[in-house]
Amino acid sequence: MSEHLDRRSFLKRAGAVGAGAVVAVRLSGAERAAAQDATFHPDPAAKRGGTLRYGILSAAAHFDVHQSGTVANIGPQSPMYDTLIRRHPKDGQTIIPDLAQRWEISPDGKKYTFHLRNGVKFHDGAELTADDVKATYERIARPPQGIVIPRTPLFATVGDIVVLDPHRIEFRMTEPRPKAYMLGAFASGWNIIVRKKTLDDNQGNLRQVMNYPGTGPFKHVSRQDKEVWIQERNPSYWNKGLPLVDRLEIYHLPPFSPELGSSFLSGKIDYARLLDPVSWRKAKEMPGVTAAAFNQSVIQAFWTNMQKNKALADPRVRRAIHLAMDRPTLVEVVKDTAPMQVGGFVYPFHETSTPRAELEKKLGYQKDIKPAVQEARRLMKEAGYAGGLRGLDFVVRDIASFKLWSVAIQAMLKEHLNIESNLRVVQTSVWFDEAKAGNFDLAISAIVSSLMDPSDIFSAWYGKDGPQNYSRWTNPAFHDLASQIERELDDSKRKPMVRKAEDILEQDPPLIPVAYEQIYDAWYNRVHGQNPSTYFGIYDVVRWDNVWLG
Repeated sequence: MSEHLDRRSFLKRAGAVGAGAVVAVRLSGAERAAAQDATFHPDPAAKRGGTLRYGILSAAAHFDVHQSGTVANIGPQSPMYDTLIRRHPKDGQTIIPDLAQRWEISPDGKKYTFHLRNGVKFHDGAELTADDVKATYERIARPPQGIVIPRTPLFATVGDIVVLDPHRIEFRMTEPRPKAYMLGAFASGWNIIVRKKTLDDNQGNLRQVMNYPGTGPFKHVSRQDKEVWIQERNPSYWNKGLPLVDRLEIYHLPPFSPELGSSFLSGKIDYARLLDPVSWRKAKEMPGVTAAAFNQSVIQAFWTNMQKNKALADPRVRRAIHLAMDRPTLVEVVKDTAPMQVGGFVYPFHETSTPRAELEKKLGYQKDIKPAVQEARRLMKEAGYAGGLRGLDFVVRDIASFKLWSVAIQAMLKEHLNIESNLRVVQTSVWFDEAKAGNFDLAISAIVSSLMDPSDIFSAWYGKDGPQNYSRWTNPAFHDLASQIERELDDSKRKPMVRKAEDILEQDPPLIPVAYEQIYDAWYNRVHGQNPSTYFGIYDVVRWDNVWLG
């Protein structure tokens, strides 16, 4: 299989089952065995040694990767951990072995059996066993009380998790799901394997445990909060020959920030993730530098608290707010801060979503917003709020793009609907706490999905009691349809169902879409082995075991 795919080929392969989770379920028996022997190995030309200096958001609110939904955790912590299976770092898509060296799926799709490697050690010297994998996935699939894990919906059909022997574990499904969807879920970079003892010792909550043992290619050395996290090569790593660099220095540099841009352009860091467009364009013109752009697995949006505010519980009011947004202008507002594109309730670059040309004809997405505003005012009047709303608490995540957008959105709401709001800017950690607690009327941020598959976002973002459904939104017709989409294996039947789901979301918005992000990365050409141009998002290939310095 070619490592270089055009966008059309990528989407055909990703389709309705999520980017990357394809190879192991399309091959013959012999080919499948070969694919499952495809453990990542170092480039024969790679040089060893050196220190990679990496700039990314890394001031996390806590240290529990499973509970997180932000790159502030997975960016600095992933190099210390492994997953059951993984996406190949060459293309960010193909599923390959990791801690499980091979796997089998029963013909009825209701049993997934993973064979673990022998001799894998955690950083504290303990040997990995199937008990650790069971404890990890019991926690992800069925979190303890008080624990919220955004990936839980991916494993909604996992019933019993059975340890067959110390190095074999079986996941028994209550009903089958598309195989590639499930393999993509197991390969998610968020689903790191941790020790059963670690979970037991901390009552299942790792939020305040900075350095819990992993099996990954790098080990913790030191951490200065909001400064730098230093890690060193794990000399006992199970995948011999990896990692290739001796040391990681992961610098806390917020996304799209001038600090990140200047640190890269001045040569203080070797690799920058989430550059602002101005710095990225400068980097692209620099000799000895490579710049890449790729789609991010998040939606930028704001939520309306339906439980706290009676007016916002009315779908007519929420649709009015949705229609009052001038989305082309919102993209323009942040053009020098963050690379964005207009989209609705499903990834605009996914083949089952409404095509861009068609979307731009709909109210709420047109360049001429007058018809949308007229309809929005009619809806507000019909709902009994022709005079607008007053005193809404608008909680804003303290990142440049959200602060710019919140001012613009505040002005649009006032001008178009006479809705007045008070902006309250808070740190990222506080934002997520406030959102989960429901302490807001409006709240702007971004949320992540693990797969591009609509079933993932329909569960995690819009599902009843979904972990990122901050509006506390419910719509029985949508939830029933989403359940049908999740079970449907025929893409030709699935596509019109997704469109119907989009129509429901347009009329009864669970959130207000603002834009969809692209990722701008840049690196000096002395950094080899990393090219994210075919990746989907920044959460799966973040281990740095594949990178070497020339």
